Amino acid sequence: MKCPFCGYAESKVIDTRPADEGERIRRRRECLSCEKRFTTYEVVETTPLMVIKKDGSREVFSRDKLLRGMIKSCEKRPVSLSVLEDAVADIQLTLQNRLEREVPSSQIGELCMEKLKGIDQVAYVRFASVYRQFKDINSFLAELKNILQHEENGS
Repeated sequence: MKCPFCGYAESKVIDTRPADEGERIRRRRECLSCEKRFTTYEVVETTPLMVIKKDGSREVFSRDKLLRGMIKSCEKRPVSLSVLEDAVADIQLTLQNRLEREVPSSQIGELCMEKLKGIDQVAYVRFASVYRQFKDINSFLAELKNILQHEENGS
């Protein structure tokens, strides 16, 4: 495993633990050159989940891409990385349990918004503003009113 700090190709495993309810193995490693520590995850290789994008093109589902989008939405918010990683794991598990090999990006976006709504409302609005591509301030305000109505109704 290549060190993300110095690029050296050899490291030693310091700790190994199951992660994501046994779906992955978390390994804590130490570079044999610079001695810095880093974490890797080992996952069983499965048939890839394909994402059908808005333009009709297809790409392989990327857990990292989804996590990066959620991290960006939560920038400068009091949300820990572990909470976001758990949310991404839940979304991925939901998609895999559907047993569909191709999923529209819109379904992934909706699942992501549902998770963010429960984690942090500001992050939810940030994600929704990019995902739903609000055309003007009125469409943005309509979404905010929708959130407030759900809160008032106790949803």
